[in-house]
Amino acid sequence: MLIRLNQAQPYVLSLFRFVVGLLFAFHGAATLFGVLGGTQAETGAWPGWYAALIQLVCGALVALGLGTRAAAFLASGSMAYAYFKVHQPEAFLPLQNGGEPSAMFCWAFLLLVFTGPGSVALDRLFGSRSTAADTEGATRQNKAPAVPV
Repeated sequence: MLIRLNQAQPYVLSLFRFVVGLLFAFHGAATLFGVLGGTQAETGAWPGWYAALIQLVCGALVALGLGTRAAAFLASGSMAYAYFKVHQPEAFLPLQNGGEPSAMFCWAFLLLVFTGPGSVALDRLFGSRSTAADTEGATRQNKAPAVPV
């Protein structure tokens, strides 16, 4: 069973990346354009409009798997900023201060910074540098001695 789960891991990671990126892009579109039930932010208003722009662009890039690690790094940082500057001063816990989406997006994108885009991504199609790093990392993992479980 574990062998099959491990074989599916790169594909499930790609699906995770796509869904998280798409949801993030939807947040940005809702704030930038007032669509999808969102309230439109005033153009150039700090920090809401800029955060929405980051959400739309980085979310789309992550969903497509294009420049995934860099886009995820920027998205994670923007959500950390949102949590600590907007939500955390209201109350300590995310459940109390309405910061759960910011916290979850922050950690999901940070995970993608370290795992990469998965096997189905435009990064793979265009042969970006992150693909070479992913391949090198996988090669090193395969050469590591097996540890009995």
